[in-house]
Amino acid sequence: MTSTQAPAVFRPRRIRWVAGFSAAAVVILFTLLSFGLHGSTGDNMGTYQRGDQFAMIGLGVLVGLGILAFTRPRAVADADGVKVRNVIGGYDLPWTAVRAVRFDRHSPWATLELHDEEIVSVHALQAADKEYAVEGVRALRALHSAATS
Repeated sequence: MTSTQAPAVFRPRRIRWVAGFSAAAVVILFTLLSFGLHGSTGDNMGTYQRGDQFAMIGLGVLVGLGILAFTRPRAVADADGVKVRNVIGGYDLPWTAVRAVRFDRHSPWATLELHDEEIVSVHALQAADKEYAVEGVRALRALHSAATS
């Protein structure tokens, strides 16, 4: 992307709050559960050790990081094209490869329809963000229209 104009950057809003709160809650929950790991495991088969408590906290941190992966989506667009980064994977597309920018009714996020009949999801513009997502789609459409005309 070599445009002299600043690129438009879009990131989901609501999911960042939800994922951040959920990740923190999971880490706190696993930490609290780790304090309950002491004494016998039952049937005198063994006992919980300090390492088991640390492992439980570590597991909570890993689960929390997994939840935070949902904050990863981003779309960066300028006059030359659009870079889409989803939860898993990403695309770097010139506007010439894009046929249309779509945000269908009841769709969870915006999509890019490519000339080869492929559909690329844009997780950065989610229906849960309502007006922010609509404004983002309008901006993408304007950039697409300007680049292809």
